[in-house]
Amino acid sequence: MDLELLRERLDSLRGYLDIPGKEARLKELEKRLEDPALWQNPEEARRISQEAARLRRTVDTFRSLESDLEGLLELWQEFPAEEREALRPELLEAAKKLESLYHETLLSFPHAEKNAILTIQPGAGGTEACDWAEMLLRMYTRFAERQGFQVEVVDVTPGAEAGIDYAQIIVRGENAYGLLAPEAGVHRLVRPSPFDASGRRHTSFAGVEVMPEVDDAVEVVIRPEDLRIDVFRSQGHGGQGVNTTDSAVRIVHLPTGITVTCQTTRSQIKNKELAMKVLRSRLYELEWKKKQEELRKLRGEVRPIEWGSQIRSYVLDKQYVKDHRTGLMRFDPQNVLDGDLLDFIWAGLEWKAGRRQAVEEVEAD
Repeated sequence: MDLELLRERLDSLRGYLDIPGKEARLKELEKRLEDPALWQNPEEARRISQEAARLRRTVDTFRSLESDLEGLLELWQEFPAEEREALRPELLEAAKKLESLYHETLLSFPHAEKNAILTIQPGAGGTEACDWAEMLLRMYTRFAERQGFQVEVVDVTPGAEAGIDYAQIIVRGENAYGLLAPEAGVHRLVRPSPFDASGRRHTSFAGVEVMPEVDDAVEVVIRPEDLRIDVFRSQGHGGQGVNTTDSAVRIVHLPTGITVTCQTTRSQIKNKELAMKVLRSRLYELEWKKKQEELRKLRGEVRPIEWGSQIRSYVLDKQYVKDHRTGLMRFDPQNVLDGDLLDFIWAGLEWKAGRRQAVEEVEAD
């Protein structure tokens, strides 16, 4: 491993990470944390503490790695060539830290650190698509578990014959939105159909939407008179417990027509709280896109949930998964469907950041 190459890569990350800017911001936050008045607002204190912790981790890792590489360079120059192999473990550790810092540069877009609200809907493909949507819900739930994230179900509507017709979950964890953002788009499944007695090959589509869960620090004005709140009986797979009371909540934002439904707990109050969180995030996303014209240039645009729109294909009979934006392929689709997604996610984040060549062609079926 080339020590000089590691140093060059670290220098290249300096600009992406803006270490001087982060150090200045960290000093500002630490000064605020010393103010006793701040702690009278626990939510604001928590937000500032979390931001300070993230910045401190990045700055400390960068400065530590900078020092380590300088020390390794001195040893490298002192050691005779035949003894330099002894430094390989330290070089490998430095390379791991460098990769971690590089990943942080991919998570520098707005709200990357926030929780994620993920919505899945079947597209073309009928019952097959509903089953595929449920497989995606399981995949992202498994991914969240692998990352140590928590998953809170907001709403799941069962399909007419199998699978799901709609699902919305909140994934809670540091950088949950940042990691899941490149998963937004149309996902295509090709497989011999378990619903076809002849076992013929079917193609199904499902759409994934990802948005950040906004908090009280982001101003979103919701006037009570702009809301219509309906309460009704929950329905779902074997929902004996929740069906005994009118606990499900549907909130309609009249000016925009945005509708949010939550029916996953027995508590009407809890369902309303979750629905309002999702509504706040949807309204924020709407305003964000209106006010920032450059967001229209992002590659995560909504596309029809059908052939030609897919960002990724999962071809089970041929045992591969291909991301059509980045060209990345895997030949272990079962592991991917079990939530092993990080390589696709990092490649997708590189693509969104303009650091990876887009691959537009889509293979013939």
